Amino acid sequence: MQREPEIPEITPEEEAARKEAERQAKEQVEKSKFKPVAFAVRSNVNYTAVDDDGVPAPGTAISFEAKDFLHIKEKFSNDWWIGRLVKEESELGFIPSPVKLEGILIKHEQQARKAKLQASKAAANSHSTSGEMMPHPKKSAPPPLPPPSLPTAKPKKSTEHIATYDVVPSMRPVVMMGPSLKGYELTDMMQKALFDFLKHRFEGRITITQVTADLSLAKCSVLNNPSKHALLERSSLTEVQSEIERIFELARSLQLVVLDADTINHPTQLAKSSLAPIIVYVKVNSPKEIYDVILDENQLDDACEHIAHYLEAYWRSTHPEGCSPPNPLLMDLAAATLQVGGSAALVSDLQEQETFSLETHKSTTYTKHQVILLESGGKTIVLSSAVVDD
Repeated sequence: MQREPEIPEITPEEEAARKEAERQAKEQVEKSKFKPVAFAVRSNVNYTAVDDDGVPAPGTAISFEAKDFLHIKEKFSNDWWIGRLVKEESELGFIPSPVKLEGILIKHEQQARKAKLQASKAAANSHSTSGEMMPHPKKSAPPPLPPPSLPTAKPKKSTEHIATYDVVPSMRPVVMMGPSLKGYELTDMMQKALFDFLKHRFEGRITITQVTADLSLAKCSVLNNPSKHALLERSSLTEVQSEIERIFELARSLQLVVLDADTINHPTQLAKSSLAPIIVYVKVNSPKEIYDVILDENQLDDACEHIAHYLEAYWRSTHPEGCSPPNPLLMDLAAATLQVGGSAALVSDLQEQETFSLETHKSTTYTKHQVILLESGGKTIVLSSAVVDD
C-alpha cells in the first residue's frame, strides 16, 4: 500500500508570520476602498475562487465568469490584484493576475484530469474483483469483426491563445442605435431627444461626446499588433486610435460616457473593439441577446425612463457607497460634453402624447408631417411619418 507523503509541521514562528501576512493583506484591501479605479478588464474565462490557489488572505478572492467586468484598484503582487466585480453590492477582494490565473486554470485542469483517471481505475479494479468471484462461463465464438472504415482526419487543435482578460474602459461607453440608420431625420431626432433627456437626468454624472471617426475600424487585432503599426500610420486608423484613447480617458473619470457615433449602426461594428460598449437599440429587429438594452416602449417618456433605470443600476454597480474618492478629472469634462439641447425642442411634445407635429418647409408649400410611435408585438418602436393635409 502506497504511503501518503508526510505534511511538514509548521513552527510557531512560521504560523505567526503567516497570520501577520494575512492581516496585512486584509488591511491593504480596506485601504483600497478609498483609492480610484486604476483600470478595468473584461474576463474571458470562468474563475471560482478557492483558498488553495494561494490567496493572500483566505476567503477574500473574487469569483467571476466569462464576460464579467472587473474594476482593478491596485496591484498587490505579481500574482494578485485588488479589485471588485462591477456589480451592485459586490465587495473588494483579490483577483488573480493574468499569469496567476493561467497557472490556476492549468492546475485545476490537471486536478480534474487526475480525479477522472483515478475514478476510472477504481471502477476497473472493482469490475475485475467482482469478475474473479463469478464462475467462468463457457467460451463462445468471438464476434465477427466490423467492416473496415475509411480513415478520418483528426480535428486540428486550435493553437490560438485566448487572453484571460481584455483591458476595457473603466466605464463602458453607451452607444445608441436605431430606430433606423444614422443620418435619417427621425433617427437623429429621436437620439438627440434621448441625449437631451440623459444630459438632464444624469447632470453632473454624464459626458455626451460626438465621435466622427469610424469606430468599426477599431479592431483589437489591428490596434494591438505591432506588426501592423505601419498600416496604422498610412491610413485613417491613426484617427480611430486617437478616438479610442480619448474615450478611455473620458471613462477614467467614472462618469457615464455616451457616444454620439456617426458611423455605428449595428453591434457587429464594435464586436472586436476594446470599447465593450453598452449597446442601446431603439427598435428591435435582431436577436435580443446582441443588445444590452432594448427600448421597446410606445412613448418617448417611457423609453427615457427605461434607459435611465438601466444606467442608474449600472452607476450603482460602478460606484459602491462610501468607496469613491473625489475625482479631479471632473472639472476637465465640461468642455467635452456635447451640446444637445438645440433639436430637443422639436420633440418635447412627444413626452406628453403619442403623436406630435413639426413644421417643415417643402419647396414653396408648407405642410405638416405627423410622426407616430407604434408598438409591433410589444418588441419594437416604429416611427412612421405621414403628411397631414390642412
